Amino acid sequence: MNIKKVTVSLLAAAMLAGCGGGSAAASSTAASGSKDIDEIKMQFVPSRDAETILKQTTDLPQLLIDAMKEKGYNIGKIDITVGAGSDYNVTGEALASGSVDIAWLPAGTYAQYSDETQVVLTATRDALSNDSTDPTTWNGDANKTTRVTGEPVTYYRGLIYAGPSEKGKALAAKVAAGEKLTWDDLNNASWAVASTTSSSGYIFPSLWLMQNYDGKKISDLSNTTQTNYPTAFAEAAAGSVDVVLCYADGRMDYEQAWTTPTTEQDSTGIQGFGRSDSIWNEMSVIGVTDKIYNDTVAVTKANPDIYNDDFISAFQDAMMEIAGTDEGKKIFAVYSHTGYEKANDSDYDSIREGLKEVSGN
Repeated sequence: MNIKKVTVSLLAAAMLAGCGGGSAAASSTAASGSKDIDEIKMQFVPSRDAETILKQTTDLPQLLIDAMKEKGYNIGKIDITVGAGSDYNVTGEALASGSVDIAWLPAGTYAQYSDETQVVLTATRDALSNDSTDPTTWNGDANKTTRVTGEPVTYYRGLIYAGPSEKGKALAAKVAAGEKLTWDDLNNASWAVASTTSSSGYIFPSLWLMQNYDGKKISDLSNTTQTNYPTAFAEAAAGSVDVVLCYADGRMDYEQAWTTPTTEQDSTGIQGFGRSDSIWNEMSVIGVTDKIYNDTVAVTKANPDIYNDDFISAFQDAMMEIAGTDEGKKIFAVYSHTGYEKANDSDYDSIREGLKEVSGN
């Protein structure tokens, strides 16, 4: 097992993000389909609270209908849903089967279902104020992470967080003291992990374990629970889990809810976690993954009115135009997306290799 080779190739893929450009349509697509489409079904993965996603994307259907009309398409209705539960594969499978036409997928989920789906866009995000691989530089109020507006990047990092439970504090204290965590340290903790195709919630943390602990993976840990990010942070706050896997700006998303009483909701509608100290002091980073390619927007290959050169090109242009408006920026901020770039399937070859390495297939 050449773990170093895999992680280096993943890093290279992240650094090449946005350099490919060009049309995302595969050569096997038809030139065109019908310009009159009764309904388009779109779905987001549940990486945020479903109600928050649906609330923030309320205006997207009409904006997209209007933008596509200017490009010659008459769309009767656009329906937006959020994948059920916490498993991103639910949305991947829906897109692959054609029960969903367009979906927002993490890179790992897209790679898993890329035989039946086609990536068309890659998201950009504002850079974070910290990009260090040293976990001690991420912790405490003095190291609070912020976004660097106007510096778009096509990658992010995953973080391994230790919560305020007794075991979580012990892990954080050992890292703060400059000591290397042992496999037993990690294996004796309870972990909240995301879907097996989640880049920051499973794949890349598993590669981090493989690099640092003789090829051991998340599947080798004794105590893991698959859940979504809001639930993972809530359970960490309650002391029910010791370790949480999430993207690098995860604490920014739950900062307000962390100290909101459990009987109340924060300003974004997230139920309070009821802590008294700040999330920056209590959710300590104990590990940092390699760079991860940003989220995708992908289309199904099962619907010829969606999977054709003309529609894909019009949709790409429409989405990039919407994302450049004030309304669009507010909508896509739910995923911290600042814009979109045209993508190529080949950009995801390395993460496909990472999936194989993690799964052992």
